[in-house]
Amino acid sequence: MSNNRRAFLKFGLAGAAVIAGLNQLLKVSPHEFNERLTRSLLGARREAKVYPRDRARTPRANGSAGLEEEFDPKDWALKIEAPDVSSRSISIEEVKSLPRVEMTTELMCVEGWSEIVHWTGTPLSNIAPPQAPEYVSLTTPDEVYYVGLDRESALHPQTLLAWEMNGAPLTSEHGAPLRLVIPVKYGIKSIKRIGSIRFTAERPSDYWAERGYDWYSGL
Repeated sequence: MSNNRRAFLKFGLAGAAVIAGLNQLLKVSPHEFNERLTRSLLGARREAKVYPRDRARTPRANGSAGLEEEFDPKDWALKIEAPDVSSRSISIEEVKSLPRVEMTTELMCVEGWSEIVHWTGTPLSNIAPPQAPEYVSLTTPDEVYYVGLDRESALHPQTLLAWEMNGAPLTSEHGAPLRLVIPVKYGIKSIKRIGSIRFTAERPSDYWAERGYDWYSGL
């Protein structure tokens, strides 16, 4: 077989594979298409850009769902659930005793604005079970606001349980005493005032996905 013919066959096979892949993507909803394309092209382990700390500013306090009821931080505890593991609750002091990470990343809103923010917290992976299931569900204490994450995004090294913003404790409007920061996704995934974290094999509900937004919400 000539070299030209081999090259032509290789090109044809590669093209057929691309077309087959596109056909599979086109069979799903636009949101699922976005999720699969983002994950296949960029990969769940890619890291968001980090910035010099002196560029950090205070972001807008968008969204009050889950923050509206009377709340006393002294009564707060983080409930953690996982299959085949007894549920447990830990205090904010116990969360802060976990390995500490600081990062300055961009918080991006689906409304079109963004702000560079400096965060202090611990990677969510530090509270995950050894064999974490496929998904993670996070809710506010009153269960009004809730977020669903895939395992890869939840255990990403830049996904933080944060207790400080720009060197100061979180304010109530920004999610005190503990919020999620996940810079590889839009801000709608960075749930404020986390009350519970549940590791689950079933894809969990998501507040904004139920209102027409992309469940994955990757950047």
